Amino acid sequence: MANCDISPISGFQSTNLNNKIDSFSRLGDRVLRTLGHPFINVEIHRDQLYENISIAVEYFTKFAGYTKEYLIFDSNMYTKNYGIKLDELFSLQSTNTFKEQKDLETRNPDFTKLIEDRTVYISTSSVPGSLFAGIPSLSSALLSGIDAYDIFTSELYTNIITEVPTISSIFKTKVQDKFTVEGNDNGNTGQYVNSFDYDVMDYRKVIAMTDFEEGSSTGINTLFTIEQSMAQQTYFSYAMGNYGFDLISWYVLKDWMETREKLLATKRSYTFDERTQIMRMYPQPNAANNGTRFYGVIACYVERPIRDVIKELWVYQYALALTKMTVSNIRGKYGSVTLFGGGSINSNDLMTQGLSEKDKLEEQMLTGAAPGQGDADPTTFFVG
Repeated sequence: MANCDISPISGFQSTNLNNKIDSFSRLGDRVLRTLGHPFINVEIHRDQLYENISIAVEYFTKFAGYTKEYLIFDSNMYTKNYGIKLDELFSLQSTNTFKEQKDLETRNPDFTKLIEDRTVYISTSSVPGSLFAGIPSLSSALLSGIDAYDIFTSELYTNIITEVPTISSIFKTKVQDKFTVEGNDNGNTGQYVNSFDYDVMDYRKVIAMTDFEEGSSTGINTLFTIEQSMAQQTYFSYAMGNYGFDLISWYVLKDWMETREKLLATKRSYTFDERTQIMRMYPQPNAANNGTRFYGVIACYVERPIRDVIKELWVYQYALALTKMTVSNIRGKYGSVTLFGGGSINSNDLMTQGLSEKDKLEEQMLTGAAPGQGDADPTTFFVG
């Protein structure tokens, strides 16, 4: 940042939900300005500054910075004695965005959207499907064409530009300074694929799995189940004069069914490892053995993308505290140097400030009135 650069007022007009912090560079400028830059020289390298921001983001996403999502589970995707990676459910979701093959049992590995390497390619404009109609290797996978901001693996990208080299210029392969694919911030977040973090170039990771509901045996919309019969009985008892089965009986029977599930182990249990992203079920889906296939809904918490996390005020404050400590360590190396006029460099005050602010922010995150910065579900009942 040049000392003579003066930013327009519009560059600072920011709110909590319409935030102007759109990149590491912009957040770094805010931290440096807080420490006196550009009138005061702040002895820190940009890489050190970005490292502090990264640490703040990592700490924040460990305890906060997540959204509640629902994933569709298909038992045919479950690997026996291994499990299923929940981020695989993201990458193989049934949308045109990922150009997946509809038949999951005969997936062609050349066109899967599982990211097995760190290189992915993102289109910046649309291409009609008619362009690929006469190419056997692409016609089925790109039947509906290419949309702007679609994500492609290196295998599919290589196949596309080999067959149609004239469209190679529409693909981007690296993280941009700004968080839009084209490198400029237009304030439109609707262009993003919700499950993908364009800055780390990978799918968003699941923090925790909270519930699994198997769709083949429960729910009042399924015919010939106990729940459906209970719902009908409750409706007719109130619609025809309030007799017979009533709402209280509904809850009593539901409690009995839940107890029955626990005693007889009729409901599947599960475990989830957030590091490997692998979810395992017990008893395991046995689609490969007898052909039985079922679907379900997984409720889970998923990390927010970086473009959302760096807008948090806590991230700025924590990065500022770490930067004060970093600058103090650098200045401490020259503590014995006498400046012009007989003065000396005092780094102790800056270190004390940084440590104090860091401890308060960590306490706020862990034990505050709203631990996790309010991202946790609200309390639904009180005892007292």
